[in-house]
Amino acid sequence: MHADSNIYGTGLSPEYVDLAAEVLGILSDPTRIRIVLALRQSDELPVNAIAEIVGKKPSGVSQHLARLRMARMVTTRQQGTSVLYRLTDEHALALVLEAIKQAEHAVANGQIPPHHYAPPQ
Repeated sequence: MHADSNIYGTGLSPEYVDLAAEVLGILSDPTRIRIVLALRQSDELPVNAIAEIVGKKPSGVSQHLARLRMARMVTTRQQGTSVLYRLTDEHALALVLEAIKQAEHAVANGQIPPHHYAPPQ
């Protein structure tokens, strides 16, 4: 009945593994990582503020936000003529922070990476 759900030895459906790869692919862009980190600092931000924080043009940031929105990692709220963006939940941020920790290990060169000294987030 559920024979294919255990195909990877994790009890997960293969579809979830495929979707997880898509999520990681969406987060594989440095600008999108910077956007997620910017939205961590502020609950909601308009495109222009995000663009300023990440150091990119608003038009480019809008395209990245559209991809994040299609993946349901960010959501919007209209305030007057402005559209405010925010993280949908904490999961995209958790993935980004874990990836940064892994990157710190990759460049630590046998030393203890900085996140091992920092208080938990």
